[in-house]
Amino acid sequence: MYIVTGGAGLIGSAMVWGLNQRGIRDILVVDHLGTSEKWKNLASLQYTDYMERDEFAARLQQGDFDNAAMEGIFHLGACSATTERDATYLAVNNFGYTKMLAQFACDRNIRMMYASSCATYGDGSLGYKDDESAIESLRPLNMYGYSKQMFDRYAKEHGMLSRIFGCKFSNVYGPNERHKANMRSVVLRAYEQITATGTMELFKSYHPDYADGEFMRDFLYVKDAVAMVLHLFDCGATGLYNIGSGRAETWNALATAAFEALGKPVNIRYIDMPESLRDRYQYYTCTEIGKLRAAGYTAEVGSLKDSIRDMICNYLIPGKYLGD
Repeated sequence: MYIVTGGAGLIGSAMVWGLNQRGIRDILVVDHLGTSEKWKNLASLQYTDYMERDEFAARLQQGDFDNAAMEGIFHLGACSATTERDATYLAVNNFGYTKMLAQFACDRNIRMMYASSCATYGDGSLGYKDDESAIESLRPLNMYGYSKQMFDRYAKEHGMLSRIFGCKFSNVYGPNERHKANMRSVVLRAYEQITATGTMELFKSYHPDYADGEFMRDFLYVKDAVAMVLHLFDCGATGLYNIGSGRAETWNALATAAFEALGKPVNIRYIDMPESLRDRYQYYTCTEIGKLRAAGYTAEVGSLKDSIRDMICNYLIPGKYLGD
């Protein structure tokens, strides 16, 4: 049996899809569905059981899974809202839950990956290299990033990084994110805005080195993210790994790709950035993926243009989800 926490989310449901592509169906999906429509991400996928996160945690702690035959754990469940201000909630949900699950896996020699984040790199002044010796020097810009940093540090200090592996995901986008409200990717927002109004809004720049729409991100299609994680799982990797494209692309390039996928003329409008974001906004991210390549991952990462076209034309326009 495989366990996928956060299995109804964007990356989690894509991980279930990736396992299904391998013919794997014996999967326990763990999540908190609440009142959102992320249940739709599961409708076309194959798995043997579903459990709410609180029930799963309680049953794990009372020993119900001690004798279960587990092939691996993909821990992708977390609050991923970079604007979340409840630090206690993030510490319990992102740090505490991961601690509990990692201890369970290590005690039983179960293969486990967990989701870290490139948000741990903060403003990028120290680079974007997945070097475990530099964990303590990183300074995330928000509590979400710090909650991920908390476990990275804990795992290192308690010797867990030699037994499990963490994935520092970078700006992942894909078909199964319609439920994410304000945390939807700019690709999905572009599709929604362009189809509704024929225009796309991007933030104005407040940095002298970047023109409007020219700040850059390392965007990664969720299909590529899943392929990278599964490779690391298969090869027995441990430690921390960046999961990104290794390329920095502008917001303007992203918007242009969305217009082209929809067959519409480019029409970008620049709007004011909320003051609450201006002092902690990342103008440039680009992950180094040399460590991933050294672990034997040789597949070409899909281009931004082709990946956006796949997402829009094969999923968003026909209203499909991964697995349909």
